[in-house]
Amino acid sequence: MPELTISPEKVTFLIEKAREFDVKEQATDDDSGSNAVDDDMIDVLQDSGDDPVVREITGFINAMSEDEQTDLVALMRLGRGDGDIDEWDDLRREAAGQRDRHTARYLLGEPMLGDLLAEGLDAFGIDWTEGRTTADSSSPSQRDEDEITKQ
Repeated sequence: MPELTISPEKVTFLIEKAREFDVKEQATDDDSGSNAVDDDMIDVLQDSGDDPVVREITGFINAMSEDEQTDLVALMRLGRGDGDIDEWDDLRREAAGQRDRHTARYLLGEPMLGDLLAEGLDAFGIDWTEGRTTADSSSPSQRDEDEITKQ
């Protein structure tokens, strides 16, 4: 089994952020107020040129080493079905050969990036859901109820 140079935790973070980005839609609220609550949170899922999620993803990817960025692109392509785990070295070589591209922009242009990265990790046998970075948003009473049903 080949090895990743990028940590599964970094990929997990990107999966979650990419999924936040993927649910965005074109702006539809032309009369936007200055406060999301005042607008019934309509603007939260709208894609704008000044998207903090895009800036966060871009900054995170740009801070990675070249090897990590190469693995990230190869992992996305593995998840997309451009090859299988036995062809990892070829996928990596191909990704490294295209280093003249801006990696973050290239990856953000890929629809369903989060799902593709998750599929790539699955091909490595890595369960990315174990170390999730997002908080449990269910209410305390719902968590208690869930715990009771698990027993």
